[in-house]
Amino acid sequence: MSEFEYVRNCWYPIGFSEEFETSKLKGLKIADKPVVVWRTEEGEVVAFDDRCCHKRFPLSESKLLDNGNLECAYHGLQYDSSGQCVEIPSQADRPIPKQAHLRNIPVCEQDRIVWMWPGDPSACEGIAPPRTQEAVDENLTAMPLPQVVHSPSNYLLLIENLLDISHFYPLHDGNIGDRANSDIPVQLEEGEQDGFKYVRTIREVENYKQPPYFREWFHYEVIDRVHTHTMVTPGLTRVVMNVAPPGQLGTDMERGYTLLHLHYPVDKSNLVWRILISSRKGHTPLNDTSRSTTQAIADMFHAVVAEDEWALERQQKMMEYPDEGYSELFLGSDAALRRARQIMLSMQRAERQAEPAPRRVRVAQETIA
Repeated sequence: MSEFEYVRNCWYPIGFSEEFETSKLKGLKIADKPVVVWRTEEGEVVAFDDRCCHKRFPLSESKLLDNGNLECAYHGLQYDSSGQCVEIPSQADRPIPKQAHLRNIPVCEQDRIVWMWPGDPSACEGIAPPRTQEAVDENLTAMPLPQVVHSPSNYLLLIENLLDISHFYPLHDGNIGDRANSDIPVQLEEGEQDGFKYVRTIREVENYKQPPYFREWFHYEVIDRVHTHTMVTPGLTRVVMNVAPPGQLGTDMERGYTLLHLHYPVDKSNLVWRILISSRKGHTPLNDTSRSTTQAIADMFHAVVAEDEWALERQQKMMEYPDEGYSELFLGSDAALRRARQIMLSMQRAERQAEPAPRRVRVAQETIA
């Protein structure tokens, strides 16, 4: 773990479509890269290196003009929605230098989610972000968890947390976990889909007494359950739970949810984490039929997230100490976590091997003539 920072060549979800209003600048940092993002008047989301090509001023702290151009707040250089500089007030009588443009960051809007590729732009050719049909399925009620989590922890720790329910006891005891949860056997599945390797844990249990939150959301006290957690890509972990009274999985009695965990690395010690919750239309929680099950989960799940945040932050603090002979113990239930770590370390190493030699920064002479 100590050698892991983040994967750059990946589609990462930077927000839901509704977060990107027309002509409103957003600044973010992803994989140590400063980025400015906005939705054009034509409805397209565009993204560029956040530094003005002149003196590195953050463009996300500048403004969009009525004509759609982005004007740097420091010296007034203007850029169009392709990133090309189209005006330099201090030398309006001279040709615009060829170097006067912004570095484009690939973005893709799909299934209500905006994705970004912070790594080598050529590496994303032919690779699309994973589909998230749950966000747009008309048979489901889907909504984001209101809280966007900004956690001071490496996002690999979060992915390992999401693949693992052996921590439901004791960390989530009394809401979504109990001691009996630790007895559920874990199956491992892995493969490759759409250009990315995935890892999935499968936990099946019969005659299980549901913890309090699950009983409120899914009604039944004793159930059969199928519970899967999948690292789809380093930016998406999908959790699916289906429950029903004993012997009735696959029937109309089945209830459940899907959680799309959408995460990206800010840097090696910080992450951003969003959650989209979906459940079948018409399903309501046990004690309030005026709300959808999805709404009830959204209202209650923040308590679970807060417990995970608490654990992740403390794990990250321990990363600050030298190992000095320390090594993590992997248990049988950690097989998927170990594979996820191996996959992501392999992706990171492949990127490092492909990196070109560093170049010296050169001042373009035509810009100072």
